[in-house]
Amino acid sequence: MCLAAPARVQEVRGEEPEFRCGIVDFGGVRREVSLAFTPGARPGDYVLVHAGFALEVVDEREAAERLAALRALGFDTDGGP
Repeated sequence: MCLAAPARVQEVRGEEPEFRCGIVDFGGVRREVSLAFTPGARPGDYVLVHAGFALEVVDEREAAERLAALRALGFDTDGGP
């Protein structure tokens, strides 16, 4: 089973689409992830992250719904939208 967690983009680095990366915030925990699959991601956007890759840009409502679902499954998801 694959699990993609929502995170908010804090910073974007790089100009070439295949090498873009960013700092994302998982409710207070910041990590660097690849933005190669989400070329439209900008600071302030929410993305779904799996294995170090942002796979999809989602709106704040969708991110909040996914965080609620993760909490219902017993995952600790401090912070978030």
